[in-house]
Amino acid sequence: MSGVPALFLDRDGVINRERGEHTWREADFEVLPDVAEAIRRARSAGLLVVVITNQSGIGLGLYTHDHVARLHALLRGTLGHQGAELTAIYYCPHHPSRGKCLCRKPGGLLLERAMARYGIDPARSVMVGDRERDVVGEARSLGADGTGRSTGEVRQH
Repeated sequence: MSGVPALFLDRDGVINRERGEHTWREADFEVLPDVAEAIRRARSAGLLVVVITNQSGIGLGLYTHDHVARLHALLRGTLGHQGAELTAIYYCPHHPSRGKCLCRKPGGLLLERAMARYGIDPARSVMVGDRERDVVGEARSLGADGTGRSTGEVRQH
């Protein structure tokens, strides 16, 4: 596959502070230091920046798609004020206790959707997550590089 490179980012624990519980309230959402700079650097290097996140609280009935949409609008606004633009945000609303789905990480369906929509070349892309399960099963199965780094480092490919 020939296409553009991308930086795939997990949300909780990579972009925002991991609280150890579901994050859907704006008051609980804190973008980590250096995230905007890392995204600006990735964009300057020609990478698309796509967020891939599990939001299983929807499947548990803790919050709704509207809550997630508002939080993602806040994220885009916060990053945008710092000159950092996300290409897209994809999320899985399912909880594993409610059955299997293909979009929940470490499944690769959300990555596949992003690659198809934006013409992303997985061999020229990297997935950054705060847990090995975020990157091993998902990114590597699709031919992307996976790393457990959750700081502002951006690899040049």
